[in-house]
Amino acid sequence: MSEMDEVIKRTCRFIIADDHMVVRQGMSLLVKETFPNAIIFQADNFTKIKGILIEEKIDVLILDVSFPEGNSISLLQEVKQIQPDCKIMIFSALEEEVHALHFYNAGVHAYLNKLSEEEIIQKALVTLVTQGRFVSELSKELILNSITTGKSINPIQSLSERELEVARLMVKGFGNLEISNALQLQKTTISTYKKRIFEKLQVDHLAGLIELFSHYLD
Repeated sequence: MSEMDEVIKRTCRFIIADDHMVVRQGMSLLVKETFPNAIIFQADNFTKIKGILIEEKIDVLILDVSFPEGNSISLLQEVKQIQPDCKIMIFSALEEEVHALHFYNAGVHAYLNKLSEEEIIQKALVTLVTQGRFVSELSKELILNSITTGKSINPIQSLSERELEVARLMVKGFGNLEISNALQLQKTTISTYKKRIFEKLQVDHLAGLIELFSHYLD
């Protein structure tokens, strides 16, 4: 039996955490195809994730970014406290080139976009189990760029022109009504833009937005 055969036959234990059932089911099938003896738990919120981690020994946590409770980056420290050896793979629709370094810096072991080919996802899973980390070629370039320049790819570049206008006014301390008047938009529209800005930049509050702007923009 080859070393790879031995790896594939391991009884690895996974949590697939996503608030969309179709994503959980699809990833479960792919994990089972890669590791036929895998034991798979599913979770659609933070409480279930933590409950499983407390009750079960987990090898790999496959984690989406956005949940009803907020950004999963806020959960990472708790995961590490409960199970320090658990490997965390972010599996998200967010662009890798914009968000991957943010999550690597927070301590995850892999970052994959949900549009990745099945072969890449399977390679990432096997590499996580055997080596403890998977870094795509794109992320390697991002990490190298971060080391050589001292800064990561600017996540603020992911904002549209209008979102950037709204974000700048938020950082200046403008409220919804003031932004609405300044840009001649409805207050409900401003609220929608604010939600998009927080989601794209992966921050949960104004202080986080101000910190990003102070780091990436003069």
